[in-house]
Amino acid sequence: MKRCLSRVGGWTLLEVIFDLPKLRSQIADLERLAESPDLWSNPSEAQTKLKQLSRLKARVAPLHQLQKTCDDVHEFYELLALEPNEELEAETDRMAIEFLKALDAYEIETLLSGEHDGRNALVEINAGAGGSEACDWASMLFRLYTRWAERHGFKVDLLSENPGDVAGYRSVNMQVTGDNAYGYLKAEHGVHRLVRISPFDASARRHTSFAKVEVLPEIEETEVTIDPSELKVETLRAGGAGGQHVNKTESAVRITHLPTGIVVQCQNERSQHKNRAAAMSVLLARLANLEREQAEGKANAMRGEGGPAEWGRQIRSYVMQPYTMVKDHRTGYETGNVIGVMDGEIDGFIEAYLKRPPAEDDFIE
Repeated sequence: MKRCLSRVGGWTLLEVIFDLPKLRSQIADLERLAESPDLWSNPSEAQTKLKQLSRLKARVAPLHQLQKTCDDVHEFYELLALEPNEELEAETDRMAIEFLKALDAYEIETLLSGEHDGRNALVEINAGAGGSEACDWASMLFRLYTRWAERHGFKVDLLSENPGDVAGYRSVNMQVTGDNAYGYLKAEHGVHRLVRISPFDASARRHTSFAKVEVLPEIEETEVTIDPSELKVETLRAGGAGGQHVNKTESAVRITHLPTGIVVQCQNERSQHKNRAAAMSVLLARLANLEREQAEGKANAMRGEGGPAEWGRQIRSYVMQPYTMVKDHRTGYETGNVIGVMDGEIDGFIEAYLKRPPAEDDFIE
């Protein structure tokens, strides 16, 4: 605790570690810009700057509370050194433990500083090699991310689903809404490998299945320019689960971006208008991602983000037989609690990914 109170050039160590002087400087610059009469000459840029200002202020506020808690704990320990008191010592120890937990959580929040980290996330899960096994694996991952989102208070909307022939999904799309949803879930982007005794094999043999998880940030319409004449919009009857409604109305919407060939489809809203809006949101995200990939050249391919969902490209392995282990091959983080992981307990993997050196490869050879 004493280290929290140490000062470097007039700043406490906490303020130096989290670069409070820089944050305050950035806030001051944005506040001056917000007061400028020319700010709204470009509405899109103005909204972006104001959101940026709001996020920076939200980062600074918890730091002040952390420093206050650290000061209080330090003072209590100094008092205890002079006048021992078991009850006060127990309460101070509790405060110290809570402070360390809050400090760790704040550190994770500061790592979510990427351009799109604060946005909602669009998650698509596609079954890879493995047939019905892979389709079932895709549905297990869908449940995993749904449970994770529920634990964190995020809203999940199912956008579209393409059921497998026997079980699970060939593909399933969802939107996760909440602060930093993309910043957290980007850690899940890649190929996931499952090893287990197959429930679809009468001989109860061990099978390996793959599924590819794609995570994109939600993009606003003003950020990507689309010529309406380059879009082919179709309405059709929704398939899959959904009750009688999906079979009676053409509420599903499929949009094709003709220049790139990108096709998106949304079907899980009863309203055709809502499905179209959801499909456009996915299309915008895919087009923005395509622009980034083209700008980066072959960088994504080198990191293992492209390519099929198959052996040698997995970012994480989930082994249920002959032992239980979930291991992330990018960070080395692992746990034997497979049941917990499948119930959405993946914070350890996400934190390890956020804290890792950025130069490490995203897949194993």
